[in-house]
Amino acid sequence: MNHNNSNQLFSRAQASIPGGVNSPVRAFKSVGGTPIFIKKAKGAYLYDEDGNSYIDYINSWGPMILGHAYQPVIDAIKEKVEGSTSFGAPTELEIEMAELIKSMAPNMDMVRMVSSGTEACMSAIRLARGYTSRNKFIKFEGCYHGHADAFLVKAGSGVATFNIQTVPGVPANVSDDTLTAPYNDIEAVKKLVVEHKDEIAAIIIEPVAGNMGCIIPQEGFHQAIRQICNKEGIVLIFDEVMTGFRLAAGGAQQRLGVDADLVTYGKVIGGGMPVGAFGGKKEIMQLIAPLGNVYQAGTLSGNPIAMIAGYTLLKTLKDNPSIFESIDKKTELLHIGLEEAFSKSKIPFVINRLGSMISIHFSEKPVVDFASAAAANNALFNKFFHFMLDGGIYLPPSAFETWFISDALTDEDIQKTINRAREFVMSQQ
Repeated sequence: MNHNNSNQLFSRAQASIPGGVNSPVRAFKSVGGTPIFIKKAKGAYLYDEDGNSYIDYINSWGPMILGHAYQPVIDAIKEKVEGSTSFGAPTELEIEMAELIKSMAPNMDMVRMVSSGTEACMSAIRLARGYTSRNKFIKFEGCYHGHADAFLVKAGSGVATFNIQTVPGVPANVSDDTLTAPYNDIEAVKKLVVEHKDEIAAIIIEPVAGNMGCIIPQEGFHQAIRQICNKEGIVLIFDEVMTGFRLAAGGAQQRLGVDADLVTYGKVIGGGMPVGAFGGKKEIMQLIAPLGNVYQAGTLSGNPIAMIAGYTLLKTLKDNPSIFESIDKKTELLHIGLEEAFSKSKIPFVINRLGSMISIHFSEKPVVDFASAAAANNALFNKFFHFMLDGGIYLPPSAFETWFISDALTDEDIQKTINRAREFVMSQQ
């Protein structure tokens, strides 16, 4: 494929933007090579500045559940934007959006809109601290909850991609209150709770992890965490920036049958627009200003363009539950095909999948946490990434990211992906 325009744009970008990108993983530093500059997208396909097309397995890191430029969303945005792009004042649409989220997500009494997933997670932790009058919280190694200072401890995703173990600019006294445990290790959680008795405000977790590849919670893991939180008065926060409205209409809470106290969302509730939200039980949420004294604010919170895009997408998902069956089936077909392709080689591999989240790890052992994900042959993943990219398949440019499937994918797209994977297997023999 010809990437001359992308190469020129990347050179130009580096003169004005740190690293030439506005989010680190886009730089292709982990996988090598020059990032592809995207011009437009439609359905399951991306189109770059050189006119190349790709089957998209990133989908804006999750929110494009129905594919890019989903026409009802585009039409709704066009109509709404005529009334201005922002007000900084209340609108009825914000109420409708909150009511819609409440009708879909379990344990959702109240919702506060923000402008990013980072803001949502940061605010949820602040709220949990205010509710419990405690300062410490537990997160899991390899889980990413945005780039707020307290979260950048063993944070997986971009931090893992760039092998940044200690983040400059994060004071020790901030990260001292962040306690970490391996994902899927309930004994480690119990140990931390005993060691920090009555000091832990919250446990925050990606219910299905997506920032160390796709990592599936082991049987009973979340249920055990829920029991610990109940016993110790700890707030359980599900970070559903990735899983919300994707694994089910009610997200991971519904899919896994576990109740969280607070839930955070990201760009999915804006149909890919810059937006987020956090919500949960009324007894906790009523502490947020102006009802309570836990302060959180945002000029662009509840932005009308983001709200109408998200409302249109979520209403479609709510009214058409068969979408979840369809998207899960497509992901299953991809899983089966990739499994068959790699089973015919001597390459050790593990495929993790839940719903429409999936990833492949070139590992001899099960991948159940960050340590096992990091121990995989990630250099081989980089070769796989570029081989697929050259064949018109756009995967996340890091071994530490889950793939996101859209319902816009056709069986033909999936078969093309599987065929390209078979070609990769042959190239390695």
